[in-house]
Amino acid sequence: MRRSSTLFLLFVLVLLITTVSVSPALADTGQQQVTAQNLALFTNYPAQEVAIGESVTFGLVLRTPSDPQIARLVIQDLPDGWSADFRGGGRVVESAYVEPENDTKVDLRVNPPADVTPGTYKFSVLAKGDSSTAQLPIELVIKEKLPPSLKFQVDLPTLKGAPNSTFHYNATLKNEGDEDLSVNLTAETVSGLQADFKLSGQDVTNIPVAANESKRLSIDVKVFPDMSAGQYPIKVTAQGGSVQADASLVAEVTGQPDLSVTAPDGRLSGEAYIGQTTPLKLVVQNNGSAPAQNIELNANQPSGWKVDFNPKQIPEVPAGQQIEVTANVQPSDQAIAGDYVVTVRAQPQDGPSKSADFRITVLTSTLWGMVGIGLIAVAVVVVGLAVMRFGRR
Repeated sequence: MRRSSTLFLLFVLVLLITTVSVSPALADTGQQQVTAQNLALFTNYPAQEVAIGESVTFGLVLRTPSDPQIARLVIQDLPDGWSADFRGGGRVVESAYVEPENDTKVDLRVNPPADVTPGTYKFSVLAKGDSSTAQLPIELVIKEKLPPSLKFQVDLPTLKGAPNSTFHYNATLKNEGDEDLSVNLTAETVSGLQADFKLSGQDVTNIPVAANESKRLSIDVKVFPDMSAGQYPIKVTAQGGSVQADASLVAEVTGQPDLSVTAPDGRLSGEAYIGQTTPLKLVVQNNGSAPAQNIELNANQPSGWKVDFNPKQIPEVPAGQQIEVTANVQPSDQAIAGDYVVTVRAQPQDGPSKSADFRITVLTSTLWGMVGIGLIAVAVVVVGLAVMRFGRR
């Protein structure tokens, strides 16, 4: 019995000692939980990269779920030679008032020294409230600043087309440096070409390009009608400050024939006699920038007329040259004297056809004129004889 009482007292003593030892620890644990929830400090981007010589601003947010309080702001472990300050309401601040359900925002501006070496730097921001403290670790990575650089790249630098057309080149202009640039755009072309730069459909000669930004451009090159066939180089330049980028374009003008039909003296008219073949001289001229080949000649003439060409087909008329042909025109036997229209058309193998209207004046034959004169003379003689015979009676 005495032994059982002793054991019971010993058990109670151990229990009391354990309770006294554990209670403070539980109390401390409960206090830490209250502290963690009583004041919060955070930022959306706690780790950032900057180039040497640049400053950075962190947007801090202070929050409390319960009692309003004043939080004092402190920076810990800031590297030597660095400077930093807290800003709120347009002023430098050292503390901020925090109330429930209403976040307080403060900016932390950090200024690394100009001679800072590249690397990773870590420090902390403390917010000390009335009964708790919140800590926010910050990491800043310093990198070498890239020098200004431009890159001009064209998707298809060589395009082919006919005169009086527009060549559309698509290009990408990239700023590969860490500085924003204002870029001037210029083009060097030969006479007969005109180059324009467009951004989002608008004509431009200068565009802003931010650091590490790319912009899509179109370069429209207009070719005038009198350009002869050939390859024409175009140099485009983008210059921003002390740097520039060049791109080489090629406009390959294929050329095309441009025919005209006329007369040697320029008069689109002639004369012909009924029932007779009359030669009419024509000129087929190529005013285009490429040879006209296998040119067929044909005509639209009044009903019953015949029009033949010599030659009927022209093998080739080089650019800027002309060929003389003969159109043999024979009016219908039933034609009467007057003006008629004959349309002469020249159709090249590759290219549009061209035509001209010739006014043909139809005349009666001189033989019929002589016959008419003879009939009139005979009639005069007959009348004269009749007057002389019957006049005596």
